[in-house]
Amino acid sequence: MTVEETQVAEVVVVPREEAEKVVCENEKVGEGDDKVKEVEAAESKPKTVEKSSSYKEESNYLSDLKEFEKKALSELKSKLEEAILGNNIFKKEEPKKEEKKVAEEVVKTEEVEKTEEEVKTQEEEEEEKEEKPQEVFDKKAEEVAGENEKEAEEGEEVKKSEDGCEVVDKDISLWGVPLFPGKGFEGTDVVLLKFLRAREFKVNEAFEMLKKTLQWRKESKIDSILDEDVCADLSSAAYLNGVDREGHPVCYNIFGVFDNEELYQKTFGNEEKRGQFLRWRLQLMEKSVQKLDLRPGGVTSLLQINDLKNSPGPVKKELRIATKQAVGLLQDNYPELVAKNIFINVPFWYYALNALLSPFLTQRTKSKFVVARPTKVTETLLKYIPAQEIPAQYGGFKRDNDNEFSAEDGAVSELILTAGSTGTIQIDAAEQVGSTILWDLTVLGWEVNYKEEFVPIDEGSYTIIVQKKKKMGSNEGPIRNTFRSNEPGKVVLTIENKSSKKKRVLYRYKAKKCSTF
Repeated sequence: MTVEETQVAEVVVVPREEAEKVVCENEKVGEGDDKVKEVEAAESKPKTVEKSSSYKEESNYLSDLKEFEKKALSELKSKLEEAILGNNIFKKEEPKKEEKKVAEEVVKTEEVEKTEEEVKTQEEEEEEKEEKPQEVFDKKAEEVAGENEKEAEEGEEVKKSEDGCEVVDKDISLWGVPLFPGKGFEGTDVVLLKFLRAREFKVNEAFEMLKKTLQWRKESKIDSILDEDVCADLSSAAYLNGVDREGHPVCYNIFGVFDNEELYQKTFGNEEKRGQFLRWRLQLMEKSVQKLDLRPGGVTSLLQINDLKNSPGPVKKELRIATKQAVGLLQDNYPELVAKNIFINVPFWYYALNALLSPFLTQRTKSKFVVARPTKVTETLLKYIPAQEIPAQYGGFKRDNDNEFSAEDGAVSELILTAGSTGTIQIDAAEQVGSTILWDLTVLGWEVNYKEEFVPIDEGSYTIIVQKKKKMGSNEGPIRNTFRSNEPGKVVLTIENKSSKKKRVLYRYKAKKCSTF
């Protein structure tokens, strides 16, 4: 027996009217009679929770692409390489406009000075004529020297251009991935495919989108955004937490924090503050991208969870504007980096907001939206995220700073309770004397009766009530409890489903040896 060991439970499911009798008969001896064994044979055994639906990223392997996709990728790479070699990725700066403006000012000044000279007396003009040849010579000499110096500088620049050292920048990258196809980096195709898919493999449109993104990043200084300290008060508004069933990092966006008027005004009170909010949201996106593996076969996108519980909603103009701007920036400059966008605790006003934003979203983006009403939050999240990775506030088993359960403690199991039936989960503690039994349990939708007992093997011992029978409402969160076993027996968790609907019970448990001194 190891210090920490996950046990295998015995699960019994019987009709409600027979449940009390069965449990009572088994309390002393800890054994099931023939009738219970027959029920066990008829019912499904406890099983590991499996994902209800699967969503996989589109393949980034060249061999898996369709012919027209391969052709589009090849064309985009050629256009990109040509643009980089020709130094045509970024917009050219136009200093000539400034130079022209300065020249015009010089001409105006000279004209004014000329007018002033004309009104001078004849004697002054004669004196100037005598001195002018030398002055003109000196002035001309200075001009020639300046021109020669300028030509020398320009010649040096031309030389550098001919050497190809400074003009052609082959180190252009995006999200840490080199874009110059000639480098042969394995992630280049992955990044380019994101832009192609965002534009339905229309090469010219994908190329223009890529150029605009690179230009925007340069002008907005996005590559240094991670070093900035912006909106520290918004750490609870959005954060990364765990991974989904496919390994995608999960980002939670909690709109309810903006129901606080003080925080709302501090975040959206004026245009400058809204700009800082957008900067903060882009910073979080950059942090998220750092967790991706932008290579063929790697996890190359995120899962977004948007919690609308207590959100101020569309009545708040500033929030509506900022949200629209954020959606636009993310869609235009981070294509195909979100696998799914799940909206939970969705109120009725969401549909009005969705109608408002819908014209600005591509069909591909909208196809990734999943909507869940408050009563379906846990059920919806379980389709994409394992229970042990879902935060407790959403019906899962993940708790902040949890030192009790770890990834090595095994998967979560599931028990199905039909309408009008009672199920018991029996955790064997016969060989765990002196150990602490620890368990997590939740019922989707709850609305059941629940109790916890320790049933000793010794007939002379009494059953211990760990948690007396209690009616659990629909808003109950996951249960975590413990029991220290001082004698052989079993912990029995009983769930009575009185409703007319089938119930899903999720649970996990372990035995932990107590330290001895």
